[in-house]
Amino acid sequence: MSLILALDFGGTKLAAAVTQLGDSEWLRYERQLSPADSNATTDLEIMRSLIHTLLQGETPSAIGVSFGGPVDFTTGTVRLSHHVPGWENIPLKNLLEEEFGVAASVDNDANVAALGEHRFGAGQGYDNLFYITISTGVGGGWILSGQPWRGAAGMAGEIGHTVVNPAGPICLCGKRGCVERLASGPYMAQDAKESLLTEPHKFSSKILQSLVNNNLDLITGKTISDAAAQGDELAIDILQNASWALGTGIGNVANLMNPQLFILGGSVTKAGENWWQTVQKTARKTALSEIEFEIVPAALGDDAPLWGAVALAESSFNV
Repeated sequence: MSLILALDFGGTKLAAAVTQLGDSEWLRYERQLSPADSNATTDLEIMRSLIHTLLQGETPSAIGVSFGGPVDFTTGTVRLSHHVPGWENIPLKNLLEEEFGVAASVDNDANVAALGEHRFGAGQGYDNLFYITISTGVGGGWILSGQPWRGAAGMAGEIGHTVVNPAGPICLCGKRGCVERLASGPYMAQDAKESLLTEPHKFSSKILQSLVNNNLDLITGKTISDAAAQGDELAIDILQNASWALGTGIGNVANLMNPQLFILGGSVTKAGENWWQTVQKTARKTALSEIEFEIVPAALGDDAPLWGAVALAESSFNV
């Protein structure tokens, strides 16, 4: 039996799974949240534990890896993680190949998820698509003419750091008003907290505050979504701004590259119907009227990077 080992290093979670070559179902699957003070060393230790549980003494035939940050695909070196310290210039491909003695392929999570959705999910049958993940951060991955497109230095698809509001708040990248700064879960939580501290009477926020028992440090993107669904004014305003920013980014990408399909994945896409409607409406308004495209949810959900890792591994597998 030829086992494919798929790994997903996310900003807040680690996941791993095994499947047989050519299958579309998991044999075994493991997932664990990263500790609050995680770093590259702890992430690798946790992932090794998940792998040990999954393999049950067997050896994989190939390994595919999705990583939540910039990756040099040609060497399999992680450049850095924007959310977990210690990942600067880590040769992850080499580490895995030395440890397991089989070929490993490593790429950015959005690129890998795009590959997964194209091969196994909502992108089947489309030659040109753009996958966007909206979660801890916002990133994108391209499939053009049926193949992954990474750009000259592997940095194609960084929609999260395109500017939609030059007068907006400062992003971790140093620019103002990036899509990620306005649309990602942690930044939405940060904006809600800051609004409650600096302008507590601007919007009614009783629902949001009750969901976190008035402990503002417990606000997350999910609690904002839950509060908005229950009519909380502050949560609705923040979600509206977030979905407007993402929709504007999508419309600009449609004008520039003209893909057939946009596939949206990540935890923030579970924010509800109003979020989706605003994204769709804003994207359509931003794009030229002559440009046709669809915006759909990821069919593979949170597993899109893992299935993309399978596709990566299979592409390097020598039967």
